[in-house]
Amino acid sequence: MMSSRACKPFSSSLLAASKLLLKSSSRAPPLQISALVGSMVPKIQGPKNSSGFPRSYMSATLASLAKEEEVPSKAIDTLRAVEDQHGGVIVNIEEPMNSSVFASLLEDSILQWREKGKKGVWIKLSREHSNLVDSAVKAGFRFHHAEPDYLMLVNWIPNTPDTLPANASHRVAVGAFVMNANREVLVVQESNGRFSGQGIWKLPTGGVDEGEDICTAAVREVKEETGIDTQFVEVIAFKERHKSFFRKSELFFVCMLQPHSFKIQRQVSEIEAAQWMAIEDYMAQPFVRENELFDFLTKIGLSKFDGKYNGFSTVLSSTSSRKKSYFYFNNKDAGHMLA
Repeated sequence: MMSSRACKPFSSSLLAASKLLLKSSSRAPPLQISALVGSMVPKIQGPKNSSGFPRSYMSATLASLAKEEEVPSKAIDTLRAVEDQHGGVIVNIEEPMNSSVFASLLEDSILQWREKGKKGVWIKLSREHSNLVDSAVKAGFRFHHAEPDYLMLVNWIPNTPDTLPANASHRVAVGAFVMNANREVLVVQESNGRFSGQGIWKLPTGGVDEGEDICTAAVREVKEETGIDTQFVEVIAFKERHKSFFRKSELFFVCMLQPHSFKIQRQVSEIEAAQWMAIEDYMAQPFVRENELFDFLTKIGLSKFDGKYNGFSTVLSSTSSRKKSYFYFNNKDAGHMLA
């Protein structure tokens, strides 16, 4: 048991440390913290199992303070950040961190960034660092976007109008118009979604993956849903629909594809049935006949098949960053410009 002499100075030192740590103006200097921590641990000589307070009984806060003092080279006053191209900074938390320590560092960091004239502050938190989200929100940060492995938060720190870009506003999807030499169109019945169980034959459709080109996505979707190999010909039409997916808008591109195989192998997990269907039978469906958009789209596909319509072909071009990307254009009217 600790003697009454050891207890009294420990209590007074703990009270002093508490008052110091609770001051909102600034954190205690490292040397002062070291002195306080040392004063709270009685200097008792003897074996490790002797009476008194061994270091292992210190609170987590005090232990962390002591640890920082022991390894001063690892102590940092602000969060590590890299500058972006628009006068802001990006913080990518990579190591585990206590939420209280993070909140304190974030507060000091914002003060310094503000003094340096920084604007937007981005904080990227992986799932492993989700314990820091509450501290960031309390510091004025808002959610910007999320991916399966991280959450991005942002805060506009100067007293000027916020010009930070919003999250992506659109998702991209494709539909494929594939017709063989017998004037049969490739159609499917879906197992899931709004058309499932209704007996409706429709064109293969699907979403464009991250980093995927529209022309590549259309070929992939047809292969996945029907097993048919195709080649991209043109984008023959596209439409825009708002608030279609969790308040996001959708850009839907219809592509003409040329088939290179004809034996159907449907995707069991998503497709109830697939077939080559006479274009007249497809257009005779009430779903197509009574829907102005689908009826018009089918007529455009037929016109393209008969050589009476031109959509947008692709050409692989270089951007200012020297990256290659597809450029879509009307090859009939502007093809001569490639020369």
